[in-house]
Amino acid sequence: MKNSVLCYLEETAVKFPDKLAISDGELSVTFSEWRQRALCLADAITAKLSGRHLPVLVYLPKGTNTLISFAGILYSGNYYTPTDVKFPFQKVEGVLKCLKPALIISDRKSAEKLLKNGILEDMILYLEDIDFRQNNKDSSMYLNRIIDTDLAYVFFTSGSTGVPKGVAITQRSIIDYIDWAAEEFSIDENVKIANQAPFYFDNSILDIYLCMSCGATLYIPPEMYYAFQAKLLAYLEEKKITFIFWVPSALVGSANSGLLERFDLSAIKKVLFCGEVMPNRHLNIWRRVLPEAEFANLYGPTEITDVCSFFRVNREFADDDPLPIGKACRNTEIMLLDDENCLITEPDKKGELCVRGTSLSVGYYANEEKTSVAFVQNPLNPYYEEKIYRTGDLAHYNEFGEIMFDGRKDFQIKHMGYRIELGEIETAILSMEEIDNACCLYDEEHKRIVSVFQSKQGIDGLAIRKRLMSILPKYMIPSEYFAVEKMPLNDNGKINRKQLKNDLLS
Repeated sequence: MKNSVLCYLEETAVKFPDKLAISDGELSVTFSEWRQRALCLADAITAKLSGRHLPVLVYLPKGTNTLISFAGILYSGNYYTPTDVKFPFQKVEGVLKCLKPALIISDRKSAEKLLKNGILEDMILYLEDIDFRQNNKDSSMYLNRIIDTDLAYVFFTSGSTGVPKGVAITQRSIIDYIDWAAEEFSIDENVKIANQAPFYFDNSILDIYLCMSCGATLYIPPEMYYAFQAKLLAYLEEKKITFIFWVPSALVGSANSGLLERFDLSAIKKVLFCGEVMPNRHLNIWRRVLPEAEFANLYGPTEITDVCSFFRVNREFADDDPLPIGKACRNTEIMLLDDENCLITEPDKKGELCVRGTSLSVGYYANEEKTSVAFVQNPLNPYYEEKIYRTGDLAHYNEFGEIMFDGRKDFQIKHMGYRIELGEIETAILSMEEIDNACCLYDEEHKRIVSVFQSKQGIDGLAIRKRLMSILPKYMIPSEYFAVEKMPLNDNGKINRKQLKNDLLS
C-alpha cells in the first residue's frame, strides 16, 4: 500500500531512471534527476524548519522547478501551496494571511516582489542556494515518516465572496484519484502529456501525478502559446503529444481558430476536459479532426481532488445537445439530494450533487465555519459519522442513467415566475455556428437575462434572439445582448463572469 504520492516517484526513478520526466523548454529532468533534486531540496527545507506538517508556499514561475519543489516539500514531511508570480501582490497577500507559511520556496528574481512588499528574507529559501549535484540519496528516512492521511497540498479558490478559501487535500485522496485514472485511461510510459492547467489549479494534479506514477513525459508549453493557436498546435505536433487534459475554454479556442486541420495532431489519442461545460459544437470539431481519439468529460470541484465523475464520449451528439458528466469514479459515490435531503433516483428530477468517498478534502484550511457548511453529515446515514461534500451544483439523471450537469445553484434564477438554468440558454446559443463563445448573466436590479457573446462572423443580438425563439420558451429568451471582442478569462482559464457582470451590468 502506498503511504505517499512519492512512492510513485521512487518506483519510476528505478524503472525509468534516464527517461525524460518533465520539460518546460528551459529545464528538462529525467525521473532519477527529479527524485535527486527533490531530495536535495528536502534536506535544505529540513535544515531550515524545526518541525513537520507545515505549510510551504511555492512562489516560482510555472515550470520544472515548481514540480521539483512540490516533491521536495512532500519528502520533507510538509505540504505545499502554489501561487503565481504574475498575480498582483494583493491576491498573494490574501493567501499568505490564511496559510501563514513556515517557508517560501522561490528564486531571487521572483522573490523581489515579495521583499518589496515586506516579506522577510529569512522566510525565503532560494533555489539558487541549493546544491542539486548530490547523488545516491537515501529517501527512507523521509518516506517512513509519512502516512497517507498527511496533507499533500492546500489550493486556494476565490470563493463567492472573493476571499480565498484553502482546500486541503491528503496524500490518500491523490493516490486514489491517480490509480483510478491511470487504469481507466490506460496511461503508461509511452504517453506524452501537454499541460495546460496552472499549477495552482487542481486540473494540474492529473498531469503531474500521472507523469510521476506511470513514467509518462510531461511537457509544459510556454504559457503565451495558449494565446497564439498556431504556436500551440505546432508545439503539439512537434512534441507528438498523445494526451491532453484541458479546460473547455482552451479546447474551444483551438476549435474556433480554424487551424486544427492544418497540423498533424494524429498522435493525440486521448482528449480529456474538465472545469466548465464543454459545448458539443466545439467538441464535434475536435472529434472530426481526431476521429480515432478517445474523448472524456470529467467533472469535479477542487474539494473532491479534481474529479469525481466522468463520461466517455461514446455516441454522437448534436451541436445543441448537453454533454453528460456520466457516472462516479471508482471508490466514490455521487448522490443527488432534493430540498428535503431525500435521494433522487428517477430520471429528469433535479437535485444537489453531493459526494462521499476518499476523494473528499479534509475541509477549508483554518476555516471551521465554512467547512461545517459544505462538509456535512450524510443525511442518509444516521448511524455513524460520515461526511459528504455538498457541491452547490445541480444535476439530474437522463434516460441512460447518466448524470447531467444543470449548473450552479447560484446560476439558477427565478425569472417571470419560472426557475431557469442559465447554462441551458448558453448551450442553445453556443450551438449556433456563428458563435465562438457565450455566457449568460442575470441582472438582479432590472430583472433581466443578459447574453454576452463572442463572434468573428458578425452575428448580432437580434439574429441570436430570433434563433432562440425557435429553441427555447419565451421566458428563457435574454432581453439584452452584448458582443465582446474576446471573452475575459479568469486565472484558471474559465470565463470570468464576475468581470463581465462588473463591466456590463454595474
